[in-house]
Amino acid sequence: MHAVIYHNPRCSTSRNALALIREAGIEPEVIEYLRTPPTRERLAALVAAAGIGVRDAIRRKEAVYAELGLDDPMLDDDALLDAMVREPILIERPFVETALGVRLARPLERVREVLPAVAG
Repeated sequence: MHAVIYHNPRCSTSRNALALIREAGIEPEVIEYLRTPPTRERLAALVAAAGIGVRDAIRRKEAVYAELGLDDPMLDDDALLDAMVREPILIERPFVETALGVRLARPLERVREVLPAVAG
């Protein structure tokens, strides 16, 4: 099965998600999204496929979140997506995509929803 993980190697949740994918017998395509950010269209598609809102896909703990005033409830999804494309550190991680779907692995266990069942 093909899998893609939008990965930040400095993030423990992202590293653990990568380990879970590998434990399922899959060697995923690893995209370090801080080096190779997704396009706006790709990011919007990942968010939609994961069944979450754009605000759920943004990292509120990053300093740039406050600096840009992204907590303003008047900002729409387009403004938030634009900010995440300009500042990829704002993208919550990790997104995992397989033939079974897309999940934002927060909490980590969500990644199991798009991995094949492992016997044992």
